[in-house]
Amino acid sequence: MRAAVLHEIGQDKLEVLDDVEAVGFGPGRVRIRVRATGLCHSDLSAMSGVLPQPGPFVPGHEGAGEVVEVGEGVRNLKAGDRVVVCWLPACGACPACKRGQTELCLAGFMNAGTPNFKRPAGDVFGFAGTGTFTEEVVVDAGCAVPIPDDVPFDIAALIGCGVTTGLGAALNTADVEAGSSVAVIGCGGVGISAIQGARLKGAAEIVAVDPVASRRESALEFGATRAVSPDELAGAKQEVTAGEGFDYVFEVVGKSATARTAYENTRRGGTLVIVGAGAMDDFLQLNMFELFFDEKRILPSMYGGGDVLRSYERTIALWRAGRIDLAGLITHRVPLADINEALDQMRSGTALRTCIEI
Repeated sequence: MRAAVLHEIGQDKLEVLDDVEAVGFGPGRVRIRVRATGLCHSDLSAMSGVLPQPGPFVPGHEGAGEVVEVGEGVRNLKAGDRVVVCWLPACGACPACKRGQTELCLAGFMNAGTPNFKRPAGDVFGFAGTGTFTEEVVVDAGCAVPIPDDVPFDIAALIGCGVTTGLGAALNTADVEAGSSVAVIGCGGVGISAIQGARLKGAAEIVAVDPVASRRESALEFGATRAVSPDELAGAKQEVTAGEGFDYVFEVVGKSATARTAYENTRRGGTLVIVGAGAMDDFLQLNMFELFFDEKRILPSMYGGGDVLRSYERTIALWRAGRIDLAGLITHRVPLADINEALDQMRSGTALRTCIEI
């Protein structure tokens, strides 16, 4: 079958090959025919080595498709079911799951070191234990979450990561208070979803911050009350908060420099939410006095900071009711053969979310 493969970490191009085979099918596993997958910035981070990932590997973790075959012991799925791929399934038995923090379950990472694919040249891994830039993928049954028939595959793919992460950061992690002031630093697909979440919660002012003009324009369409470049953030802080700082600041870039900027623009007693996935050797520096004196809450948000399955259901309900716009997030559509074009669009900042149609 066809799949897009990164041969070595650090390369910036994928090769679309037709000699890839999905492996690992057996008890408790399902085979999925991928129909659509989103290109997330985390895929680029894994390719560059910012996020740890063994290679060679097939990127992609934000996919949707149809179940082709189910292994022995799989009771809740059957061939033909429409599903979204969940890259972080909950086991239901670990301490995190028992506490109700299913987004912190590590069970899904246990398969990340096992190859999902093979070629005549050797084994190939799948990003985050999945790898959806391919025609078929084999995953644990818990990674295949059934979706209603009225949810298109492209919309379902977005729900698999970016939308769940951004919405959840505002709805679950921050629990934004109505009437509050919000700033969102980084307005790609995840940042735009955080903006929509803040709007749903009734934030009075939502300032979108991004260096790319087209993304700032999109942010206004999705609910931001104003959009500024990073150089203009200080002025927006003065105009919106009289210089005090925002009640909530979302960092959706994954770099210590922007996290520090987010901290400095959060008011005393306010909340900084870290949404971006950064590198292990990139350290955020805070001094002990400011931590004590400013009493700012620093809240990391992993995959939306809530129960993933419940978050999927909530997102679908909000989409059906017209309360959030998901189709508008997809600014580019390309076939798998043009995956490198999609990568260039993501790197340039011209795409919110690119849908790879397979």
